Amino acid sequence: MQKLLNVAEDYKKVKNYVYKRFGGIAGLSKIYPGYTAQNEMTKSGLRAELDMPSVYFYLAVFDALGDIKSQWTRTKSKLLKLIGVNQNLTEEEKHYLRFLLKVSNAFEAVLNEKPVKLAKEIQVKYDELLAQVDPMKMHRYLCRQVRKYHVKLHTDLATGFSVAERAYRYADSGIYISTKEKRKRIFISLTDHCQYQSQLYIKLYPEDRRIEIKVPVNVSVHKFADYSEQVGVAVGFYTMLTTDKGHCYGEDLGKYQTEYAEWMRMQARKYSRNKTSNPGRKKYNAQKAKFQERLHSYINQEMNRFLRIEKPGVIYIVKLPKPQAGGVNKKINHSVALWQRGYIRKRLSQKCKELSVELVEVIGKDISNECSRCGAVGTKAEGKFCCPECGYCTEEKTNTAQNVKNRGQGEGVLHF
Repeated sequence: MQKLLNVAEDYKKVKNYVYKRFGGIAGLSKIYPGYTAQNEMTKSGLRAELDMPSVYFYLAVFDALGDIKSQWTRTKSKLLKLIGVNQNLTEEEKHYLRFLLKVSNAFEAVLNEKPVKLAKEIQVKYDELLAQVDPMKMHRYLCRQVRKYHVKLHTDLATGFSVAERAYRYADSGIYISTKEKRKRIFISLTDHCQYQSQLYIKLYPEDRRIEIKVPVNVSVHKFADYSEQVGVAVGFYTMLTTDKGHCYGEDLGKYQTEYAEWMRMQARKYSRNKTSNPGRKKYNAQKAKFQERLHSYINQEMNRFLRIEKPGVIYIVKLPKPQAGGVNKKINHSVALWQRGYIRKRLSQKCKELSVELVEVIGKDISNECSRCGAVGTKAEGKFCCPECGYCTEEKTNTAQNVKNRGQGEGVLHF
């Protein structure tokens, strides 16, 4: 375990070095695709200083570069949101700033106070937008927001590392993993007989004297001729999916989520009362994992049933908004915060890719208040939707799913 921890400690040091050196605006031109940063790291002498095998050194470098790219993506998403709600900016200024955030070369040039030089066609568009705004004002605004919201990464955890295929081999019902000692590998017995030929991630648990090996799994993509239906779905808290034909899947989801939310609230109260006695969290974590596993198992089961019965070629779904903070009913807010909608969306996306099903997101503004037949504003009561204009009545979720399908097909509202 100590030999593996030594590798993990060096892996952490390399990542922090890369974070510090390339995590700021000066590193923007070097992290895409990353070979410039790799060459600079080779010349830095850090690998020789740490006496670290190259097979771990370069994996740590590219892991850190991937983290930096993700952080820049989060920063840009934050800035896009702020630009959209800023009432002091004109539409032309917002358009210009969005252009800078979308075109990486322009974004990097502005932050580093360099001339913006782009491909010929894009340069023409940039010059048109530039003529409509005050460039100095816009550039100062963008730089100020980046300084405020962009975070340079750092890690203090040395709990794992990636390992390339040439740094391990399977034998003797276990695995031999390279360490910092040349031509010497340590043997670790495994609890199964699976063998892989890909990059692995070794997760260390020194307190328990064990490790976990995380493996990327390649999934084959299938195409079925009978998967051709166009299905609109509404995602709910109590019923997972409702289709435009009124079929329901995951009707017990609300019961499971409510039980989970009540248990979490009860545990939070117990912990706050006994915090001074330093209660252990091992039993809590095990029970929490059990609740989540039950939820996820049920979600996957019902999603498989949905795909098997509906046989969709295209699925239309509302683009889910982010959770809203605040509110007067803390109990309801807590329950919604534990809603597994992110997991539902992720699993649906994954299964659609595996089955070659197209997943289309539509804007959901007022989608549950409109009649799916005539477009008039209807009334909702006790889960029912009724339209005063055309007299159409159905389940609220069914009407929403029908509107989702209508919007997704781009036909607007269906008329008699």
